[in-house]
Amino acid sequence: MKSHTYYDVLGVSRDATLEEITTAKNALAKVYHPDANVHKDIDTTEQMQNILEAYRVLSDPEKRKAYNREMFGETERVFRTFTVGPENDGEEEAVSFVTYWNTANRLHEVIGKSVRLMKHEDKKKSLPQRIFRKIGKNQKHEESMRSRQISKLCRQAMQYITILKMADIPMEYWSPDAMNWVLIRWGQKQTMDFHILFSRYDSYIEETKTGTEKIRLKSQNRQFHNNLKELLSYALEA
Repeated sequence: MKSHTYYDVLGVSRDATLEEITTAKNALAKVYHPDANVHKDIDTTEQMQNILEAYRVLSDPEKRKAYNREMFGETERVFRTFTVGPENDGEEEAVSFVTYWNTANRLHEVIGKSVRLMKHEDKKKSLPQRIFRKIGKNQKHEESMRSRQISKLCRQAMQYITILKMADIPMEYWSPDAMNWVLIRWGQKQTMDFHILFSRYDSYIEETKTGTEKIRLKSQNRQFHNNLKELLSYALEA
């Protein structure tokens, strides 16, 4: 995968932690592994090798420092909490599509966590009041903690939504299926405007998917949008 830097290859911030670098590498490997694309007649061997090379350097503190000195002239850099969005050091830089792909993935992770927490909340609310009285203060503390977790997830979701909207990627393409499809094609020719690829994705779905598969994809998108609205609504009511 030809890209500006190893950070671009993995779609992470230059402040990313080792855990976040590893997570990004593992997620990309699932999409770019040659075995996962052989039936599509797409050779992703080179992209996979570049992902592993980027991880090999960035996961090693000494190699990462040497790489940063060579690429950015840095003598030292404090690695802060990972920020999925593009960095702004006062210079306009083209952002790797991998960054947006990672953003969409993290948004789906946030939605998944929030759905589980909100379902738990709904179950508790449906319990008879006499059970609440027996449970006592511990239950109230647990509910308060869960509410804070949901609020935090909502803030994260808003951050990711903002990044995707600023990139002019319509919500209907935030699904893993669409983002993975575009990522593979973009990786083969990174000079191409990825927005064009999204329109080609529509043609791909229309030409290759059965009626049942199209219904499944639409259902998954609708469920995602509903879950997202529920999370944002919960935060407004809290």
